[in-house]
Amino acid sequence: MKSILQLLFTFSITICASQEVAVLKYGGGGDWYGNPTALPNLVRFCNEQVNTAIATQTETVDPGSIDIFDYAFLHMTGHGNVFFSAEEAENLRNYLMSGGFLHIDDNYGMDEYLRKELVKIFPDKELTELPGNHPIFTYHFKFPQGLPKIHEHDNARPQAFGIFNEGRLLLLYTFESDLGDGWEDQEIHNDPPDVRLKALQMGANIVKYAFEH
Repeated sequence: MKSILQLLFTFSITICASQEVAVLKYGGGGDWYGNPTALPNLVRFCNEQVNTAIATQTETVDPGSIDIFDYAFLHMTGHGNVFFSAEEAENLRNYLMSGGFLHIDDNYGMDEYLRKELVKIFPDKELTELPGNHPIFTYHFKFPQGLPKIHEHDNARPQAFGIFNEGRLLLLYTFESDLGDGWEDQEIHNDPPDVRLKALQMGANIVKYAFEH
């Protein structure tokens, strides 16, 4: 029987070779299913604009499932409560430490719940705000001022937070930006084309950066 380390090494190789994404279905009652057109639209944009080859059929995965290791990139969003069991937190930690990437986009209202759950995943690491000159903001499309503002909620500036391990960005949390709303079909939020384009371009930067790091 393979050891845990051997399995994680195998998963790491699989993740590094993968260009697949999925939505993370979490517990706690929050609307993990929010923005249903967002990720498919982002995938199409990435395939057209930054030379990715991502399946256009967006899948959903549970944080405690071994299936998360089939995806290089997980996307998580919502407005409300978030809960991870101890087993789910351990599975997510193993996934992230073995090469996976998690992007969390606050759709407004999940911040207070999310932060305490992230401690379960990484009790020894803290969210750190990314400076405006972090490479993710200029990786393909240029955002020299950092994370763009897509939707207004509390008249607060947009912030991008990360969790790192040995210099690698494992997890990106975008706050007060609401990128996912800008990825959705135009008629849902009636965002002007330039705002939607900024959201999609920033999303493409995130996906491309995650795949290549």
